[in-house]
This record gives sequence, C-alpha cells and structure tokens, in this order.
Amino acid sequence: MNQPPSMLHDGFLLLGFAMVFVLVFRRLGLGATLGYLLAGAVVGPQVLGLVGEAEQKLGIAELGITLLLFLVGLELNPSRLWRMKRDILGLGLLQVVLCGAAITAVINFGTDFSLTAAIALGLPLALSSTAQVLPMLQASGRLRTPFGERTFAILLFQDLSIIPMITLISALSRNPADANGPPGWQLGLYTVLAIAGLILAGRYLIRPLFRLIGNLGEREMFVVAALFTVMASAAVMEALGLSTALGAFIAGVMLADSPYRHELEADVEPFRSILLGLFFLAVGMMLDLHAIAERPLFVIAMALALVAVKAAVIMGIGLAFRMPWRGALALGLLLSQGGEFGFVLFAQAQHAQLIAPEAASLFGAIVTLSMATTPFLMALTKPLRNDPRAVKGERQGPTGDAANALIVGYGRFGQTVAQMLNASGLTVTLIDTDVEMIDVASNFGAKVYFGDGTRLDLLRHAGADEAALILFCMDGDQMDAAALEAVQQAFPQAAIFVRAFDRRAVVRLRGSPAKWVIREVMESAVKMARLALAETGVSEEIITRAEDMYRARDKERLKIQIEGGDLRAARERIITEPQAQES
Repeated sequence: MNQPPSMLHDGFLLLGFAMVFVLVFRRLGLGATLGYLLAGAVVGPQVLGLVGEAEQKLGIAELGITLLLFLVGLELNPSRLWRMKRDILGLGLLQVVLCGAAITAVINFGTDFSLTAAIALGLPLALSSTAQVLPMLQASGRLRTPFGERTFAILLFQDLSIIPMITLISALSRNPADANGPPGWQLGLYTVLAIAGLILAGRYLIRPLFRLIGNLGEREMFVVAALFTVMASAAVMEALGLSTALGAFIAGVMLADSPYRHELEADVEPFRSILLGLFFLAVGMMLDLHAIAERPLFVIAMALALVAVKAAVIMGIGLAFRMPWRGALALGLLLSQGGEFGFVLFAQAQHAQLIAPEAASLFGAIVTLSMATTPFLMALTKPLRNDPRAVKGERQGPTGDAANALIVGYGRFGQTVAQMLNASGLTVTLIDTDVEMIDVASNFGAKVYFGDGTRLDLLRHAGADEAALILFCMDGDQMDAAALEAVQQAFPQAAIFVRAFDRRAVVRLRGSPAKWVIREVMESAVKMARLALAETGVSEEIITRAEDMYRARDKERLKIQIEGGDLRAARERIITEPQAQES
C-alpha cells in the first residue's frame, strides 16, 4: 500500500524547485515572484505532478499575505501618514478607481464576461505587485526619493483598498452561503468595534507585553510574541466574519509608532518571505495550464491590454499631479503589472460564484505574464526616461524616514554623539536594547527604537541601506572585526564608527573596515590633563606641546601594538618620567 507523500517530501521538492527557479529569474532580472510561480507550475500536478494538494498549501501560505499586510501597517506611523496624505488619498485613490474602471470596461466590452464578472476581475487587476516593485526601487536606490515615496503611497493605498474590494465582492456574491451572512450594517459595526478593540489591546496589552519581553532579553520570545500578535488580530477578525488581512494591518498600525517597530520588522520578515514564497508556489500549482493552452492569444492580448491601459492611466494621473513627463512615464511603467493580491481576490470572486475556476486561472496567468513585462519595459525605456540635462553622477538625497546616520547604543556616549549630529542638521535613527532607557529617553523627546543593532537584518529595516553613517556607541566590546566586515559588506555606502572601551579593544578591531575607532575616555582624559596643567600655572604653549607629545607617542605605540597584536609592545613609548621643557 502506497503511503501519501509526507510534508517533509513536499517541502523538500517545493523549496528545491523554488531555489533553482528564483535564482535563475533573479539572475535574469525578472524578480523572485515569477520564479516562485513558474516553479509551482512545473512541480505541480499539471506538469511533473511531484507535489499535490495545492489548495491545502494555499490555505497555510495565505499567512504570508497576512504578514505582508502587518509589515505594511508597521510603515504607517502617524507622522509619515500625515506627510504622505496628499499622495495616498490623491494619487492612490485616483489610480485604483480610474485603472479599475478602465480595465473593467475593457473586459466588459472586449469579452463575453458579464458586468459583475468584469468588476470582479477588473478591480483586482488595478492593483500592482508590491512584492515586485518595492525590491526594484530598493535595488535602484530610489525607495526614499520623492519618486519612490509617491510609488509607495500608491502601493499603500492599493493594499488598503483590498479590504473594500473584498467587501464589494461579498456584496455581489451569488453563493448561497454568503447570502446567509450578516447584513452590511452589522459588518460595518463589527469592523468599527474590532478596530477599536485592537487599538486598545495594542496600547494596554501588547506594548506592555513587548516591554516585559524586552526587559527579559529573550529574543525567541519576541519572535513568538510578534507572530502571536499578528495571528491573534487576524483570528479576532475571522471570528467576526471580517477580513483577516484587516486584522493584521491594524496590528501593524497600532505598533508602528512603538519603540519595537524595527525589531518586529526584522523578526517577522523571514516568516513573511517564506510564507509569501509558498503562496506564489501554491498559486503556480493551481494555474490551469490546459485552459491557458486553449486560449493563448486571449492571455497574451489581455496581458498587453492590462499593461498598456495601466501605464497610460497612471502616467496621465502623474502628469495631472505636475510630475515631469519622464517621471510620470516611469511611474506608469513601474506599476503597469498586475499584483499578487489579484490572486487572492480572484479566489474570493470564484468562491462568490462571480467567475468560473477557468477564468480565475486565465486571469492568474494574465497577471503572471504582466509581471514578466515590467523588468523588460523598465530596461528598454531607460534611455527615454533619463533626463539628459541631469548632472552625471548626481543622486537624490534621502527623504522621509531615511536617516543620515544610525546610532546603535543610546547611553551617555551615544547621547552626546546624537546631539552633535542633530545640532549639525543630520537626521538620526537611534537603536538600543535597554527598555528602561528607551522609556526615559521618550520623556525627553528622543525616539529610540528597541532592537539588537548588531544584527544586519535589523539595521536594514532601520534604514542602513540609505544611511551615510553607522555609529556603534554601545558600552563594552560588543563588536569585533568580523562583525564590522559583515556590516561594511551589507552597507558599503556607510562610513562605520566604533566606540572602543580601551586600547585592548582597539587592538582587537585591527583589520576591521571601521573608518574610526574611538577610545571612549581618551579625549576626556586629555581635557582633564589640560585643565589641571592650566590650574598649576603652566603656559598654554607647554600644555599644547605636552598634548602633542602624548598623542604622537600614543599613536606610534598603538600602531606597533596593532601590527603585532601584542599589548606589551612599545612600552618604551609610555611617558613615565617628567620631560625636560625647552625654555
């Protein structure tokens, strides 16, 4: 008797095929999403038939969508939301409404689908691929530029519009099971009460929980608490018959302005990446390749129509918002593809009996094909989009949440460094693991984020990709040369500064890529010595000469110690006897 394949067997095959296809597609510049989709189609029942039960895997993988919306919510701290309100409510709303209406009209008049089916298909196609666009912006260094922020604003509104789209599909549903659900006014009341309850829970339960875990220093429990927060919020909404995505989004928003934001992003991101990859694998497995093979011209024509309509509409909206035509064209092409949430909404429409399973497969293939066009379109139009008047080598400075400097450690040393940088007009992101100090700093107006700043993933979420300076100001010897080398490789544009406890720590950091290693008490000791000499009546000239002598000898001695790795080297350079002074 044949045993059904185990989860280990399926996981081995899915991850193996995904790794190969994603690496190939990344190498070709086509993005990971297409690699996952094609890997799922190949390993699934319609090609090689190595892995089955796609529906069951899709149910698990939808947690990836939930975690993605949680991370979107974490981006929405009140100050950033208020600053971007014009782009979110203006550009975002117009893009979703106008693109949705235009694509719905194309489907309604160009095919034999009914109006309700055209709406159920057209509105999801108005959404673009957050999973594809944001990495492209980050790779090109444009995520924190005005262009990148406008793109993010549109994507953010698209993510928020999923909730009313799901509600609309439920309202149009022909499924008798949906007809027995609560009336719309009751769902609206449930939604308001649930959101209020989640916000109160976040303020009076979740934040104190994270504060307790932060004091204990248990990183594993922090990961557990983060996943618990997401799933509990989603479960509450599901129990009320509402969208789990809304619950996850609210969970993110209620923690967006907390000190734990960057730590949460770093802890949740790996789970989001894995589950979202599994989601795309399952979608690829569920694609009806036979239905696509029967109508290949329809799939190609609709994909081209989708890209052309969205690019034209979004470019027009950009021009209406007084964007330069090159920027408006870039915005239209960058957002011209269908998005991953289209698969979720097609499944909702299929469950609501608004479209047949074959239609969901066809339009899933259309979304996939449209995603494949984006990298090619951006590459082909690059000469047209580049402004010939632009100064060669000029780059847009960081804006928004991007900081000029990251300071890890906000004790007595880090506080002085931060105040000096702020006084010079630089923006600074502060990171520390001391929860009590974070609370005290907030009373003095300083925003310090909780997290282990020696972790590369947390530094990346805190904005290290755009920072010009990374300063490690922690007490003790928490960094070594290997750790600093990893930081430099991950963020080569940033100059690295390190606070060292003593010369032993300086020697231990030999060979590191740090721009400067600063001994924490040296300058204050020199300052005290100068004041003491002045108090005894020694002239300013002799004081300066003494300081120069000490610094020269100490520098020479330290150089010899670093080269030999021996603290006992060059002991003769220590000044242990009074030095004769020239008259």
